[in-house]
Amino acid sequence: MRAETLAKLQSNETYDLLIIGGGATGCGIAVDAATRGLKVALVERYDFAEGTSSRSTKLVHGGVRYLEAAMKKLDKGQYDLVRHALHERGALLRNAPHLSRPLPLITPVYSWLQVPYLYAGLKLYDLLSGKMNIGHSKVISAKKAKARFPMLRSKGLKAVVQYYDGQFVDCRMCVTLAMTAERAGAVMANHIAVTGLTHEAGKITGANVEDALTGESFSIRAKKVVNATGPFADAIRQMDHADAKPILKGSSGIHILLDSSFVPPDEGLLIPQTDDGRVVFILPWQGQALVGTTDTSCEVVDHPTVSEEDIAYLLDYVKRYFDINVTRADVKSAWSGIRPLVFNPEAKDTAELARDHVIIEDNSGLITISGGKWTTYRYMAEEAVDKVIAGGEFAGLKPCLTHDMKLLGAEGYVAGGAGDLARDFGLPLDVAEHLHHSYGDRAPVVAEMAREEGLATRLAEAHPYIEAEVLYTMRHESAQRVADVLCRRMTLTHVDSRAANAAISRVADLMTAEAGWDSARRDAEVALAEERTTVAL
Repeated sequence: MRAETLAKLQSNETYDLLIIGGGATGCGIAVDAATRGLKVALVERYDFAEGTSSRSTKLVHGGVRYLEAAMKKLDKGQYDLVRHALHERGALLRNAPHLSRPLPLITPVYSWLQVPYLYAGLKLYDLLSGKMNIGHSKVISAKKAKARFPMLRSKGLKAVVQYYDGQFVDCRMCVTLAMTAERAGAVMANHIAVTGLTHEAGKITGANVEDALTGESFSIRAKKVVNATGPFADAIRQMDHADAKPILKGSSGIHILLDSSFVPPDEGLLIPQTDDGRVVFILPWQGQALVGTTDTSCEVVDHPTVSEEDIAYLLDYVKRYFDINVTRADVKSAWSGIRPLVFNPEAKDTAELARDHVIIEDNSGLITISGGKWTTYRYMAEEAVDKVIAGGEFAGLKPCLTHDMKLLGAEGYVAGGAGDLARDFGLPLDVAEHLHHSYGDRAPVVAEMAREEGLATRLAEAHPYIEAEVLYTMRHESAQRVADVLCRRMTLTHVDSRAANAAISRVADLMTAEAGWDSARRDAEVALAEERTTVAL
């Protein structure tokens, strides 16, 4: 699979569009552009979603906090951002049902004066969703809330307000976008780093790149180039012209994962006001409890680490709102992502920066898109492709098709199909549920590999990930490294870092046999995977 991809990139053909960056925005642009009829190539220096796109809060949301800010400040820009995001929330849930779901969230209220205020704001949130609404907000008594959320702090609780947002599996979503784009004809290459941009008469004509796995260098020619590198957008713009002024600030958001006892399986908690004016979520995710996030100004680095101070900050808020004890030893995994926030020199801190996106075209023709969030990836991609084709040099293109387009795995997906999968292939129900929701209508292919090739063994005790997934992701999802499999094709690293670390050797053995690695390559992959799966633990 990779050999074919590299051959296409080195064929000396000129692409209509070269996309730099394999996160949510870049892969979304690839899907949109390829399905319109453009000849597309995408390069990512690490793996798809290795950066910010796999380190989110796992919510598909309009932004309750931004709506409150919009109303308080009469800010139409923030209001429109929420309205667009709520519409896109509905589109994502519809187009990738195997990877996403509606999720009710409750906000505890400890003052009667806050009840009508919060309820009115959340009813407006519902109203802005229009036809894409996924649930109706309501007030629930403290007694009923305790029955559903028994760990919630009782003292002083007056009521809770319930509303709905969406939840998804971000790393699987990004890989699915990449493979959907590939199915549409795009050439999608991970572990290909851009080392320079090429120009003729001052206009950008492509990029010089290096294969991070082999060290081989070559050039890719393209009529248009889009910079979709998230927090690294400034670095690519400065590669294009050294005097490019920064357009972004980096904001660090960290998350921790606790075990399932800290949250019900189908309902989350929003803490609406922390001491420093932020919000904290406690959410069910992949059978565990996700807590996040911080919002702290930071430097942009490749693989951000998690500080003990940030972990303590999140644990403190769990203790404040729960009647059960939680300690550092309860943390099963932790990760940090860097949000690219549109630069505003007047802002006092990153919490005041809009999460909207910007699209800039420099004099060379380089188009940069940055900012935004996962929920609006599709809308951002549509606007970026509209910008690419605005000059009229591409004839015969189709209109944007992504608004109503099912992603790979969604076309034949049936919500209750896990039971059939378990029966047909003799799988434990938890394994069948995992495969069904991770791969959608492609799950039977994984299950068949497990049966035919004897690969139904779990990679980690008490977790549903199985050996067949390793080979499936190598053959069908461009997994090149052990870390690609454990950190992004699966969610094991996010769910349980220790279990992921213990699975490294077996995954390396499977990949070595499949790809024919020598001992040096296997050792290097094991070392990198150990580094990536032991963050902060």
